[in-house]
Order: sequence, then C-alpha cells, then structure tokens
Amino acid sequence: MSARPRVLTLSCPDRPGIVHAVTGALVALDANITESQQYGDPDTGLFFMRVAFDAAASDEALRETVGVVAARFQLTWDLRDAAARLRTLVLCSKQGHCLNDLLFRHRSGDLPVDVAAVVSNHTDLAPLAEFYGVPFHHVPVVTGDAASKEAGEARLLELVAELDVELVVLARYMQILSDGLCRELSGRAINIHHSFLPSFKGARPYHQAHARGVKIIGATAHYVTADLDEGPIIEQEIERVDHRHTPGELVRLGQDVEARTLARAVRWHAEHRVLLDGHRTVVFR
Repeated sequence: MSARPRVLTLSCPDRPGIVHAVTGALVALDANITESQQYGDPDTGLFFMRVAFDAAASDEALRETVGVVAARFQLTWDLRDAAARLRTLVLCSKQGHCLNDLLFRHRSGDLPVDVAAVVSNHTDLAPLAEFYGVPFHHVPVVTGDAASKEAGEARLLELVAELDVELVVLARYMQILSDGLCRELSGRAINIHHSFLPSFKGARPYHQAHARGVKIIGATAHYVTADLDEGPIIEQEIERVDHRHTPGELVRLGQDVEARTLARAVRWHAEHRVLLDGHRTVVFR
C-alpha cells in the first residue's frame, strides 16, 4: 500500500511528553511527518497540536495506535485524510461577492472543498451558481414568519444530511439562524461580516461608517454560534481608508476584504488548521 497524506489534530491538558508520544507513535508505523505545529495555552492550560504526515498504514492501525496515546494523555483528537475535499454547502442571499469568490476558487482548485450546492432565501444568485455548474436550491424564508423560518431551517438540515455536508458557509446570508440550528451546526458553520459591529448595525453599514469618518474598515470570519456575530474568530483583515473615500468606494473595498477573509477561513478549516479553544481559536497557519 502506498503512503497517503493524513492530518492529526488534538488537544489535551498540557503536560510533558505529549509531542514525543504522538510523534513516536506515528514513526513506529513508518509515518513520515511533513509538518508539525503545537501550542500550549498558558491561560487555559490546554495543549494543541496539528501533525501532517504520510503513511501507508491503514486508518484502523493509525486510530488504534493514536488511541493508546489518547488514553494516556486524555486527548481529544481527530484523524483525517489530507487529500479529501470537504463537502461544503454555501448559503447566500442577494449579495454575490463572497459567493462568486468561493465558487471561482473552488473551480480553479484553490480551495480544498467540494461545493455540493448553493442555498439561498432569494433567487437572485441562481444564475451565478448555474454559471459555475453548482446546484442551486431556493429555500424561501418570510421575514417575521416563525413557521416559514422553521420550515426553511428544516429544509436546510435535510440538504446537509442528503448531500453529506461537512461544512456550511454563510456567504452574506442575511438571515439569523435559530439557537437550535446553531447548536446543530456547531463547529462546522462559518460566517462573514463587516467588522464595524457592534457600532454600525442594520442597513447600509458602510454609509454609516462614512458618515462617522472611519479610518479603518475590515471583515471578520468566525464560527456560527447562538450569540449573533460573536462566535470564535478564525480570521480578520483590515483596510485603511480616509476622507477621500466615498461610501461606494468603502462598499467596494469592504466586499473585497470580506471575500478574502472568508476564503482564508474556509481554507484553514478545510485543511484542519483551526482548533477550538473555548471562545477562541488556535489557527495553525
């Protein structure tokens, strides 16, 4: 059997000997370690590690060997095929900049994901999905109608199950997810928003920012939680602006930043580089 690339991620209470035990167990199976990163959080006392390696050993042999180390060090761990592309569902509404960027990167092979479908509460972006050859599902949600929202979320979960989805990306999906749906998708749903929050809420945030004379605009990509726009942050980026920028220019710059930030967050998640550390993340870039 030829060697296959795998990724092992883990966390546990920090103590001496973890790196030696993990790498020693892999080497004992003739694994060739190609990348190794670790971090000990002094605040929580937790240790985090990501190991990329090539091995001809079967998944069963690897899991059995790592399981012995896990029992010794109380590991929470995950073993993945590094070559597998993450099955992904993209949610959107009417703004297409993040969706277009993700689908372009997906088609060009720049993202290690397989976009199974696009889901939207509007039909505006159906032609964009069709252009990229990705199935489009219209799941309408009537604002203020609880029954409509419940039915829409139920259909969304059906699609997640039917399409074997591992990651849900909110690419400017302008609907607030229920607490129940957030719990169902915990750790596997990523959202993007402008980083003016909580200062400029609601409609036309870039126009609000222009009126206040902001000097920095940016975007935040984070995991979805029941706390609106307050989930563990994966990535952020900023652009400096000044009095010469019109509201329209701020919107354009902001959309570019949002698209880049979301793409990086999706890439790092798909490459299993993001580990949850309470309300924060450890990102092994």
